[in-house]
Amino acid sequence: MENVMNLSVLKTVSEVELVYKTKVKPSERPQIKSAKDGYDLLRLTWDENKIEFVEQFKVVLMNRAQKVLGIYELSTGGVAGTVADPKLVFIAALKSNSCNIILSHNHPSGNLQPSKADEDLTRKMKEAGTLLDIKVIDHIIVTSEGYYSFADEGLL
Repeated sequence: MENVMNLSVLKTVSEVELVYKTKVKPSERPQIKSAKDGYDLLRLTWDENKIEFVEQFKVVLMNRAQKVLGIYELSTGGVAGTVADPKLVFIAALKSNSCNIILSHNHPSGNLQPSKADEDLTRKMKEAGTLLDIKVIDHIIVTSEGYYSFADEGLL
């Protein structure tokens, strides 16, 4: 009787499959060597209609050689903030088999200075990444006129 019940329970459990697919050859992936490279790539992909309108959070996913595997748009919020759920950041990093990530978000106001919340979030993400062996190499605040790099400022 117990075996029959176990089989019926198994029929209600979903199978999980992890798959990574890419259409970009490794030789064609851009490599991030500096915060400026990261900013330039992010600016190319940022929606011009949103950069000064609402705050967005994106994650640049990279392999061990810091070649870009993709950019994950995590969230879009309001004028004063957006949600950056660490679980979602690292789900994307794990699914893409990333070894390095760059966190990024824009400040619609144009202010390049990080808030206390920005600093706390960066510290939390770095700690989570350490546990998963995924290095947070930078957190870049993006505006239409420039950027702020946590790495360049010694905050990582």
